[in-house]
Amino acid sequence: MSKLLDNVTAELQRLPGIGRRTALRLAMHILKMESDTVDSLAAAIAHFRHDIRYCRSCNNLSDSDICPICSDTRRDRSTICVVEQVGDLLSIENTSQYHGLYHVLGGVISPMQGIGPSDLKIDLLCDKLLTGDIKEVIIAISTSVEGETTLFYLLNRLKAFPEVKVSTIARGIGFGDELEYVDELTITHALINRRELKP
Repeated sequence: MSKLLDNVTAELQRLPGIGRRTALRLAMHILKMESDTVDSLAAAIAHFRHDIRYCRSCNNLSDSDICPICSDTRRDRSTICVVEQVGDLLSIENTSQYHGLYHVLGGVISPMQGIGPSDLKIDLLCDKLLTGDIKEVIIAISTSVEGETTLFYLLNRLKAFPEVKVSTIARGIGFGDELEYVDELTITHALINRRELKP
């Protein structure tokens, strides 16, 4: 096989869910694309990787310091939905059932992967609660063991804010499911049927 083809296939395989056969198919597809299109694709990826920012308020991806959700004055600023990753935020937004703010933790507590509470944006969440403007925190994280560990840790931290209602999305989502891959109808029902948690 060509060394150039081998190199691009190896690089594509670094992407999650892409095995050698899929990477080879993608490489061959790229080869058939117009040169300008390939250049645009490469430039868009490089621009995205180097210029993307994280919202200083919620840790969502943004083109500037504040994301469009946080700057939208029509959103309910008394409610924050806490999610693991940006993909989870997008899944909830696609349901059009939630109109509050978000907070992206950036992962879950996972000692096996060396991720502890200090690696997540939990202090940033607590700083927001100190303003006194937040009335409810909805925790919408995966029901995996790591997700449950993170939930338990968050509940302990949120005890410092007894005036804030803490709820979690209804557990209609199967144990071990990743929120990013759950269909929109299931997420809608989970949000509507959320229950209050007592820290």
